[in-house]
Order: sequence, then C-alpha cells, then structure tokens
Amino acid sequence: MASISDIIEKFIKDLMEDSNTVQIQRNELANLFDCAPSQINYVLTTRFSREKGYEVQSKKGGGGYVKINKVIRVNQNQILHIIHTKIDKEITYIQGRMVVNYLLDKNFINNRESKIILCAIDDKSLSSPIHGLNDIVRAKILKNIIEELFYIEE
Repeated sequence: MASISDIIEKFIKDLMEDSNTVQIQRNELANLFDCAPSQINYVLTTRFSREKGYEVQSKKGGGGYVKINKVIRVNQNQILHIIHTKIDKEITYIQGRMVVNYLLDKNFINNRESKIILCAIDDKSLSSPIHGLNDIVRAKILKNIIEELFYIEE
C-alpha cells in the first residue's frame, strides 16, 4: 500500500504531465489529502529537490503558493553552441538580453539568475569611456557567467 507521501508525489507529478511547471497552494493540497501542511512540505523537500531534477519556489502568507519547476538537463554542446554562435567577441546589451531570454525560455536558467545576469551586463554596470569597450567586456562577462553556470571549461 502506498504511503501518503507517495500519493501526494504522484498527484503532483500527474499535474506536471503536460507542463514542466505547476503552481499549487499548500493548504489546499493538505485539505485535499486530509493531512497537515507539514506533510506537503516533507514531500516537496524530499521528492522534489534540485538533485531530483526539480526547483521549488514558495511564497508564504495570504495568497501564498508553491511553484514546482522541472529542471531540464542541459547538454553542454547546446551551451557551447550558444556561446560560440550568439556571443562573439563583443555583444550589445540588447543582443545579450536576447541570449539570456533564450536561456530562460528553454528553462536552462531561472528568473532570478536571468535578472542577475542582466544586471551584470547592463550598460549601468559597464561604464567605459572608450567607445565599444562595453560590448567587448559584456561579451566576456556573459560567456564567463554561462560557462560557470554550466560547468564548461574552455
């Protein structure tokens, strides 16, 4: 006989069958399975961890929710292709933003990571008095961040 944790895990995975993400309310799920919200927390931390291929985000309080994303495994060749074809020796902020949005759309990075990267490559962060130097530095920063995020050594 399956435990309540197994049943809750299966229910959440069934919700994610058509999508790589699901948003649930912890209390509603606890009411549905007639268990304590801490049981839901237990399932989320043990069955939907980063190591198991999931990312869990939560917002507490009124209107709070739990969002579970299935992390897509990244092929290093895909990332190397992006680095070599999309990021040349220099890149404008708009081009860099397109690369970051592509990585975000493909679930290679999360929303928080995209915001951090965009701040790092923004013209406000790069204020060189030499015309064109910002685009060269931006390309190096973007390549370095992507290589570090995906453990790529070149």
